[in-house]
Order: sequence, then structure tokens, then C-alpha cells
Amino acid sequence: MKRICIYPKDIQLLTGKSERTARRILSDIRKEYGKEPKQLVTITEFCQYTGLKEQQVLPLLH
Repeated sequence: MKRICIYPKDIQLLTGKSERTARRILSDIRKEYGKEPKQLVTITEFCQYTGLKEQQVLPLLH
């Protein structure tokens, strides 16, 4: 089964950023998409926000 949500550890793996920066990126994405602080961010939303391609990101998360 494929995941649809992205977490700070995933962002650290993909970008090489610190955990704090990864959390800030997730927070910025939530603001951009009008989400509440506790709502999850999808991989698709992350890719749209960062400009990364899902085809590149998905294999690294599984």
C-alpha cells in the first residue's frame, strides 16, 4: 500500500535539511493550502509546493 502523507523525516531524507527546517516547510505548505495546523500534508501537495516531481520523490519514500 502506498502512503499519501509526508512527514518531517521524509522531507529531511529528500532535501537534506534539518528536522526543524522540515517542520517549517510542512507548516508553510499548510498555510499555502489553507489547512489547519494538525492536518496532514500529502506528497502531491509537497511536490507542487517544492516543484519536485512525484516520479522522483515516490521511489525514495518506499
